[in-house]
Amino acid sequence: MLMQRIKSVKAAEEALRYLPGGVDSPVRSLKSVETPPLFIHRAKGVTLMDVDGNRFTDFCMSWGVFILGHGYRSVDKIIREAVFNGTSYGLPTPYETTLARLVNQHVPSMEKVRFVNSGTEAVMSAVRLARGYTKRDLIVKFDGCYHGHADHLLVAAGSGVTGLAESSSAGVPASFTASTVSLPFNDFDAVKELFRKKGTAIAAVIVEPVPANMGVVLPHNGFLQYLRDLTTRCGSLLVFDEVITGFRLTMGGVQGQTGIRPDLTTLGKILGGGFPAAAFGGRADIMDLLAPDGPVYQAGTLSGNPVAMQAGAATLQALVRHDYHEQLETTASDFFTDLSKAIRGKSISLSRAGSMFTLFFTPRTPTSFAEVKKADTRRFGAFFRYMLEKGFYLSPSQFEANFLSIAHNTRDLGRFVRAVKKFEEL
Repeated sequence: MLMQRIKSVKAAEEALRYLPGGVDSPVRSLKSVETPPLFIHRAKGVTLMDVDGNRFTDFCMSWGVFILGHGYRSVDKIIREAVFNGTSYGLPTPYETTLARLVNQHVPSMEKVRFVNSGTEAVMSAVRLARGYTKRDLIVKFDGCYHGHADHLLVAAGSGVTGLAESSSAGVPASFTASTVSLPFNDFDAVKELFRKKGTAIAAVIVEPVPANMGVVLPHNGFLQYLRDLTTRCGSLLVFDEVITGFRLTMGGVQGQTGIRPDLTTLGKILGGGFPAAAFGGRADIMDLLAPDGPVYQAGTLSGNPVAMQAGAATLQALVRHDYHEQLETTASDFFTDLSKAIRGKSISLSRAGSMFTLFFTPRTPTSFAEVKKADTRRFGAFFRYMLEKGFYLSPSQFEANFLSIAHNTRDLGRFVRAVKKFEEL
């Protein structure tokens, strides 16, 4: 029997009167999976409850934010105390320094940090800083990597942009993207050729070191080190966009796993502990070019929000205190072994990095955006709707990642695997 979604449908109709598309971020409309949007009432642990009272085991986790699960007790306690003391001051607080110190401790390449409110803002600011530092204009990114919706980076982007008729956006003048070059991910030769022709004009290479915005796609062995070596030789900066992977795979992110030290890094998601917070940071000599000490301007009224800073610090402290990454890796490893067996013979491939994963509806696991785009989105839509009816909420796009948290237990994961095993295309 289909679940009742009467209140969600009414809520969607009301939202359409006041919000474009009825949502504040396009993928939430669930249009790509051909189902009405869900309107959520509350969340706890791994459970989402919508306005109709339906319950879903969450594998999106607010796009990777809640690595501890929704409503983690010690974080919630800190949040309540923080709100009681005021929600914004427009002045510095010690909480910014506390979180910055934690970031530096676990991501040593971020010698200095500036907090902002979103991943888009972090990346936009990092790119401006890279151009200011190098006095060059050209930015190199990779097809399928999404770095927020700033005009100059909406070129061959992943995430929700993948579903648009063009790989950018209306309203972005060609002149804004003229100084951005997008190359195929994992293509050593394309990178080598571009640096041969334009190396002295390249301000920075920005990359998701493990892309998650075209679905999880793993870098080829040596690819990230190749980028590090080339940028160093040519005087360009290497920027790791770890908005998703930061504190997700390890406390040090991908750079902590690989030992590759980028010049600048962007963080978000987990960093804010459920509140709007992000950061960019890197070498002190680069970061010191920011105003008020330097000529590169960046500002934000709510940047370093005291509630977000304390929620973020409490989250990072809990991850370290309980050694949750080791626990999560054990859980994830067992889960993905079982999930791999469940999809055998279904022309579905599994790509995973730590506790994040994508089920691609293609027989071979993609290694580039071109291969990702060959996935059968119609079958994925049918799969999403099937899993929703079974009580599981997945990231609602073939071109996104799903996430585990320490709140997912073996019962949740076992039910998920059994549901996948029984899936047949409708």
